[in-house]
Amino acid sequence: MFEAAYVELERSGELEARVDAAYRRLQACDLCPRRCGVDRRERAGACHTLTEAVVASAGAHFGEERCLVGRGGSGTIFFSWCNLNCRYCQNASISQQGEGSPFSPQQLAALMLDLQRQGCHNVNLVSPSHVVPQILAATQIAARAGLRLPLVYNTGGYDSLETLALLDGVVDIYMPDCKYADAEVGARYSGVPDYPAVNQAAVREMHRQVGDLAIEADLAIEVGGVRPGLARRGLLVRHLVLPEGLAGTAGVVRFLADLSPHTAVNVMGQYRPCHEAYSLPPLDRRVTRAEVRAAQEMAQDAGLRLL
Repeated sequence: MFEAAYVELERSGELEARVDAAYRRLQACDLCPRRCGVDRRERAGACHTLTEAVVASAGAHFGEERCLVGRGGSGTIFFSWCNLNCRYCQNASISQQGEGSPFSPQQLAALMLDLQRQGCHNVNLVSPSHVVPQILAATQIAARAGLRLPLVYNTGGYDSLETLALLDGVVDIYMPDCKYADAEVGARYSGVPDYPAVNQAAVREMHRQVGDLAIEADLAIEVGGVRPGLARRGLLVRHLVLPEGLAGTAGVVRFLADLSPHTAVNVMGQYRPCHEAYSLPPLDRRVTRAEVRAAQEMAQDAGLRLL
């Protein structure tokens, strides 16, 4: 039977040490690459978040990648706020306006356990980069109460190596964005000056921790004589195609192919103008089928594992 990575860390006492180390870093916060340095016990930095995580929603989600959804759904917890400021964000009311309610680690743990009771195949932590201490604390509580689902770290990809070290052996599936290959584009549209360098270093570390994506047949389900696969461990990268090549797909593909020829990537074609995008041409239009097809062909030609 599958056992999530964090279970052994909880048994050994290492998970408790990680929780303590993570909370200490809130005192002069450097959890994400912005390194605001504020004492989050007293005031918030760029992420607008104090010591309690803010949760917008939680539940079984069926719109994620098939290997996460299975039959029972991916158990998503959407955290409010974000350490990026994407001007075209489709969830700006959550990521930039903070829609949601504060949750204690005990309440977060209860959410995780409820997702498991609902039959979800994983706990999918959406926009987690700024609330890693709270996630670690909740995971420790939930593991002691019987949580065994794999954890999915579903991030915009702007993560620090020091914080990822706290998650080594805790996270089973890393699902980062690779948004841009050009630093100037990242600064203009997501408000950070160094996205490609930070993102690529983070993705390398994620891959070092969990390796290529491992998908196992779900023995509980059979459809037409075929057992659909569920992701259990590994790296799954998302890349959103933007109009007129703004995402720098060719550069992203080269990086991922160098990382591993077996890197699993979802080249996504659902971009549509949201938030401030209508005043930011060419982001004021949808991507075309030709643009999406060209991006997907780049990934295929590089030998990547296209999901």
